[in-house]
Parts: sequence; structure tokens; C-alpha cells
Amino acid sequence: QVQLVESGGGLVQAGGSLRLSCAASFFSVHTFSNYAMAWFRQAPGKDREFVAAMSWSVGHTRYADSVKGRFTISRDNAKNTVDLQMNSLKPEDTAVYYCAAKATIGLLTTATAYAYWGQGTQVTVSS
Repeated sequence: QVQLVESGGGLVQAGGSLRLSCAASFFSVHTFSNYAMAWFRQAPGKDREFVAAMSWSVGHTRYADSVKGRFTISRDNAKNTVDLQMNSLKPEDTAVYYCAAKATIGLLTTATAYAYWGQGTQVTVSS
């Protein structure tokens, strides 16, 4: 099993930055290298949408067009964390942000492809 715990959300003005972190606990350290990690977000009244993904072992990344050039996903193998650096934030980035994981390396953008989820962290961007 995998446990994911997000942190780092908060309130920021438009144009500001936030860094989210996802601490991952894997059942077996021999298998986590095959995992793909992702960030999704969900605004009130909207579907959960893909933000960014990364393959744990190789480090390949994929981004939603809406965040490309502003957000960066990265990992710290020593700490077993996956971070999301968010710059040039806009009010439309306001949402609950979720960390997700799946046991295959494909960087898929659909929420149903991911089996493991964190509890979410709120990000609010004021105009």
C-alpha cells in the first residue's frame, strides 16, 4: 500500500508562489521505482483535473497546458517526497490540490488511473 500526505497549501496573492509537498510511504522500497506520481486539483463545482505528473525512477514529467511554464514537479528520492513548485499563481489556480500515485510508470492524466490519493491541501489565490 501507499500513503500520501500533502502539505504546503495556503493563501497567496495573484503573482505569488507556493510550494506543495507530498510525502509518500511505500509498502515496499523495491517497487516504488515503478510508480508514477501526480498532482491533481479540484475547484468547487468542477471535476478533478490533472496538473502535473512525474515518473519516480526516470524523472520524466508531464504538465497540463494551463500550468506549463509556471509549475514544476520534482522529487526528492532521499525524502520520498514529490513537490509542486507553483509560480505566477492566478485566481483560477484556486483549488484543493491532491497528490496521487499509481503502480505503473505511464504519465496518465485521468484521475481514475491513479489508485492512491492524499487528503488534499487547499490553495487559495486572491486577486
